[in-house]
Amino acid sequence: MDVILASASPRRKRLLSKLYSEFKVIPSDVRELVPRGMEVENCSEYLACAKAEIVSHGREKCLVIGCDTSVVCEGKMLNKPRDTNDARIMMNMLSGSVHRVITGCCLFYLGKHYSFSVSTDVEFYELSEQEIESYINTSEPYDKAGGYGIQGQGAFFVKGIHGDYYNVVGLPVARLKRAISEFLESEEIKELTKNN
Repeated sequence: MDVILASASPRRKRLLSKLYSEFKVIPSDVRELVPRGMEVENCSEYLACAKAEIVSHGREKCLVIGCDTSVVCEGKMLNKPRDTNDARIMMNMLSGSVHRVITGCCLFYLGKHYSFSVSTDVEFYELSEQEIESYINTSEPYDKAGGYGIQGQGAFFVKGIHGDYYNVVGLPVARLKRAISEFLESEEIKELTKNN
């Protein structure tokens, strides 16, 4: 069975290699829009399913893994910063507070799907203006939800973490490993496998 990661993220690619020595990367071109009024805690799982479903078309016999990570602070979702000013606003929001990182994952195989979300709370130290300015003038914040990378220089801001570290990087590998086993060993999938 071929495995496909429906994400262009190099961080997710590195983490998925802990589970599979070989897999394909086919990024989804889905527009990251969620239905109006959707709870912020559900947005990542919704988008992960949209990404996985699109990539699974014509590839039903492949296990497609879709993912999406969001950062929620003060009830607001912080996406990838659009520019330096956007990154500055985000870092000021995160400074001295606890925020939540939510990664939604979705598995598609033989026309069936299974999805879940993992949430991790991250507390930041109070950041000085100089720390913020130095950080937002690097390239690190601009391809990451919430405008920081915990696996990079963003690690220097983290006072504490409650939950899965790899979830904050972008792929909760321990939960994903168990979810894949549960999904592929379910009676529904076993029945479909017999007929394919």
